[in-house]
Amino acid sequence: MHWLPLWLGLSAQGLRPGSQSISFILESWRRISLFGTHYLMQSPALAEHLKASFEQIYIINLPEREDRRVEISDQLFRVSLALDDPLVTLFPAVRPEHAGPFPSIGARGCFMSHFGVLSDAIARRYKAILILEDDVDWTASAMSSHGVPNLAQVKWDFIHGGDRASVQTVELVHLSPNEPRMLAHFVGLRGDTITKAHAYLGAILERPPGSPEGGPMHVDGAYSWFRKDHEEVRAYVCRPAIATQRPSASDITPPSGVKALPGVRHALSALRKLRKAQWR
Repeated sequence: MHWLPLWLGLSAQGLRPGSQSISFILESWRRISLFGTHYLMQSPALAEHLKASFEQIYIINLPEREDRRVEISDQLFRVSLALDDPLVTLFPAVRPEHAGPFPSIGARGCFMSHFGVLSDAIARRYKAILILEDDVDWTASAMSSHGVPNLAQVKWDFIHGGDRASVQTVELVHLSPNEPRMLAHFVGLRGDTITKAHAYLGAILERPPGSPEGGPMHVDGAYSWFRKDHEEVRAYVCRPAIATQRPSASDITPPSGVKALPGVRHALSALRKLRKAQWR
């Protein structure tokens, strides 16, 4: 479907951004996106393991990013969950006004969002949590009936969702303390690792940039430093990945051009979803 050229053609004929015709087209595509949710492949096996392994699943999402809430709702549907499920907490992501001592505004916002989740989990006395960022997608391996690990059979403290997808069976592989892991889209923590990680991130906030002990940094780097300094933590990574990050508009960089028009994010999200559906 060549929707974008069609829209550009209509725009060239004089339809103004925000006009009723354009708004109707964009809203129609958003509804198509929502309708497609009911045809997504589900994984009862993954759903069972997640529900048995975690007391709470946190979804980090900026309140203004409705498009990402729609997309993460799709992913939750695939594991028999929803945003209003008691097992799920939609956690408001932090949007700082400036980067401060961090490498960027985005790095600071992501770090503070994860730190906030850990604070909330401690306050609620959860013993096992899964942190998902709102641009997470389950992989084909995760959707397979025999492709997910049984977390109950492994004594773990920290789990990383992995970063390389394939069609092979997902296994939990021991993660060396000195092996850094990029991304923090899927992070599981259990037991006193939650409080240890919270204290560690809190200490990072108190240090200056470039501190040899670990100053303000991207949150995936912070988790890697945490594991390096806490060798007792039983850490594992999913190989191949159980989840990846989907292409999505940035939360930090303001949209420009066509993407800045009302509703375009929903329409582009629908196009991505329809394209991905061809490969399911």
